[in-house]
Amino acid sequence: MTMSYLLLLGVLLLAATSQSETLDTRIVGGEDTIIENYPSLVQLEYLNPYYGTWSQDCAANILTTYWVLTAAHCFVENDRVEFMRIRAGSTYRMTGGSVHYIDLVRNHPDYGVAIVHDADISVMKLLTPVVYSPYIQKGTIARQGFVVPDNYPVVHAGWGGIYTNGPSSYILQHVQIYTINREVCARRYGDGVSSSITDNMICAGILDVGGRDACQGDSGGPLYADDVIIGISSFGNNCGDPYHPGVSASVAAFSDWIIANAR
Repeated sequence: MTMSYLLLLGVLLLAATSQSETLDTRIVGGEDTIIENYPSLVQLEYLNPYYGTWSQDCAANILTTYWVLTAAHCFVENDRVEFMRIRAGSTYRMTGGSVHYIDLVRNHPDYGVAIVHDADISVMKLLTPVVYSPYIQKGTIARQGFVVPDNYPVVHAGWGGIYTNGPSSYILQHVQIYTINREVCARRYGDGVSSSITDNMICAGILDVGGRDACQGDSGGPLYADDVIIGISSFGNNCGDPYHPGVSASVAAFSDWIIANAR
């Protein structure tokens, strides 16, 4: 039995309903792709009320026609739902697709309570439903308790910075990296920080090589394994750093909560 088949056995499909140790959540070293390859991925945009301009600073994942999944810190730092919207079904940043405004946000209650960056998970309800098409589809999330193996190929996708503090990409990017043992990851982050790498997180990158990662603007976006969303881009130390892997919230640690609250 192949590892891919084992992974697919451990996932569930959500049914559609009507209803710097900074946050460098980051696509570096990637390639152009199209939204049809990642139709559950959407852009999360924010309004600057002083200038009346919108910017894409996070991403999210379609769970149902009314609900999307993202990172909790994407809302904590931008806490006015009337200043938030998603853009679904577009390959290009800040243009095309369909725009939907946010009704409400539910951050995981444990986010940042005991450990910095822990439980970095949030669900958002839309005011108007997305309409499924080849460009817009619900995602598949890992079942509660699933453990992804070490050194397993995974993929980030998004419109984030092409290098640390660099410009965002106008065209959707994707990049393949590999999961990294959590204990190794914790040691890499060092004394005083290692405790922030918890069982609720997935580390991934190209250890001791770097050059591939998510980057600023990819926060809340997906970490895929075999087209299944296993992680939500959360934090890291720079983008594509050879010593420090990027860190995502483990979806499998919160699947039951996600399903219970995305309704």
